[in-house]
Amino acid sequence: MTNDLADRVRERLGHRNGVSEVRMMGGLCFLLHGNMLVGTMKNGDLLARVGPEGHAAALARPGAGAMLFTGRAMKGFVVVAADALDDDALDDWLSTSLAFVEPLPPKEKKAAEKRPAARKPARRKTPVS
Repeated sequence: MTNDLADRVRERLGHRNGVSEVRMMGGLCFLLHGNMLVGTMKNGDLLARVGPEGHAAALARPGAGAMLFTGRAMKGFVVVAADALDDDALDDWLSTSLAFVEPLPPKEKKAAEKRPAARKPARRKTPVS
């Protein structure tokens, strides 16, 4: 089911500059200039980023529910049930997420952290008798 939704999202967003995909949270997330936009979940639901200001209005829409992470609701994100995602609804959710994410500054890629080399213990010389 996730692949079907991912294909539908890809069809709508694939032409946009700055869109990328990354596997995360058990599904596939679509990013815009490094900022999470939407995600597709294993069961076919959509994770939509709506921002803190749009959270209450988004929850009032058909099929929307709180996004729970480790038992806590994540404000600014909603989960939309797969059965509520006809083409028009998907377009509306993508527009809502784009309205919040497009103005955000691009995320800079994090440089890979270099770990200090592990120090080997000094070898002790044993006295020869």
